[in-house]
Amino acid sequence: MYMAFSCVRGTSAHQAAPLALALWAATMQGGAYASPQDIEHRVRPGDTLEALAVHYLDAPRLWPQLQAYNHVANPRRLRPGSVLRIPYQLLPAGSAEVDFVRGQASTTADTGASASPLQAGQALREGARVQVAPDSFVTVRLADGTLIRVQADTDLRLQQLRRRGRAGDAQSVLELRRGSVESSVPPGRDGARRFQVRTPKATTSVRGTRFAVTLAPDERTLAAVTEGSLAVAPQLAGTAEAATLLDAGHGVVVAADGQMGMPRALLPAPELSGLPDTLHDADFLNISLAPVAGAVAYQVQVAHDADFIQTLRSGIFSAPQVRLPALQDASYHLQVRAIDEGGLPGRVAQRPITIKAHPIAPLYQTPAPGGTLSRTQGELLCTPVAGVARYRIQVAADAGFAAPLLDETSARQCAARVEQLAPGNYYWRAASVRDLPGGANDQGPYAPGQAFTVANNPSAPNAADLQSRGDGPELQLRWPGEPGQRFRLQLAATEDFAAPLVDERLSEPAWTASGVAPGAYFVRIQTRDPSGLESSFSTPRLLRVQAAVQTQSGEPVTSSDGRPLSRP
Repeated sequence: MYMAFSCVRGTSAHQAAPLALALWAATMQGGAYASPQDIEHRVRPGDTLEALAVHYLDAPRLWPQLQAYNHVANPRRLRPGSVLRIPYQLLPAGSAEVDFVRGQASTTADTGASASPLQAGQALREGARVQVAPDSFVTVRLADGTLIRVQADTDLRLQQLRRRGRAGDAQSVLELRRGSVESSVPPGRDGARRFQVRTPKATTSVRGTRFAVTLAPDERTLAAVTEGSLAVAPQLAGTAEAATLLDAGHGVVVAADGQMGMPRALLPAPELSGLPDTLHDADFLNISLAPVAGAVAYQVQVAHDADFIQTLRSGIFSAPQVRLPALQDASYHLQVRAIDEGGLPGRVAQRPITIKAHPIAPLYQTPAPGGTLSRTQGELLCTPVAGVARYRIQVAADAGFAAPLLDETSARQCAARVEQLAPGNYYWRAASVRDLPGGANDQGPYAPGQAFTVANNPSAPNAADLQSRGDGPELQLRWPGEPGQRFRLQLAATEDFAAPLVDERLSEPAWTASGVAPGAYFVRIQTRDPSGLESSFSTPRLLRVQAAVQTQSGEPVTSSDGRPLSRP
């Protein structure tokens, strides 16, 4: 277009006009360039075609094209109140730049070239196609400051990138072929900015707003406005439907057949004040949202910045329980929107969050959850963590650890004894501590608090309380016990119990044995509480088992093979 008129440089405007008109008319081919993207200008007194060419095109020499395009008979006499069309093809080229890329994204020029990876800082020209893979995100910044947040699994074409005059308002049109975009458009100086997002069935137009447009898989167009206002016009074949104006906090659905739905209020912003300030999971971002009435899903995003230019995580969840892949320890911003039954995203809720998951917390070993430790022998144990210099263990009477009763740091192992604690119920938690360059300490998050009990060990049965009876080789023993207790009984021929003859586990405080050979034995008993705590063995007690048949002097009567005889 511009080369067609380069031949008239150095020629006076009066001499160039006839040639320019002829060339422009030939190029237009009977007005084939007329487009709804053209700018309409209402003539004011004093307007001239050359002045309009300067204002809109930044090229005074292009006034003959304006004359030919608008069929102006006398360029020196423009009728005030009439409308002239400024062809968008003659507007100076605008620009766009990739501001941020996460994941996989590519761009393709309209010339048919193969796709190339998209990179931050890359310039994009009019007609460029941007394709973003699932679980990826791209932000494009236009020259006028407009931000286009291209969501995951989106196909977008920069159909028009133009501007008015040398530094005028941008004239931008996006073609959404699949997926979703969210745009922030600053207001123009004189309201002359054009920014449109088009789908096969609808066109959205703004002049200073923040809004989202989604082309659903079923070909519906979803438009939702969070700031400013938005005009939505359906594209029905053979008709010119009036646009519907949406104010902030409203949205509309255009059906796959182009029928415009009724505007409706967006769902309210989810309440985020109940979420923790810091997330500690090293594997996932687990977030439990407060449910929103009428919501069928929730859109959740995490970004480096409050404007969500650098979005790192994004997902749509059918329930308020959210799980996203983990991020590095740092400060972030969380954004949540409830989605209604029509698919429209609701009002935006945002808040800062912090992720602090490293060094990871150790795992608990002893006791088991809710288990009991011996006050005198018990020890809290947890697993070692690679790269950790120390471990910090706290014990408190409450799950909130408001006033820890024990707070110890150990460089030896992840362990702490509990002898200083009185018998009772407690909670404990453990954290890893690593050394940073320069000597500073970096403590990771505590593992979730776990309940446990400290108890005194049960007492062993007193030897004096041991009752024995029996006649001949049958022996019966009884001793005091409490409900739920179990016992371990050992019988040996020597007091050191080096080789026990009997070692039995008993559910009752009693033991009966038959066939015990006459002689002297030692017995000892250990008590085990329902909690699992065990006493020491009782003091050994000497038992004598009498023979069934005895002489008058009390000696056993034996058979020829030396075995004691029993009564018939």
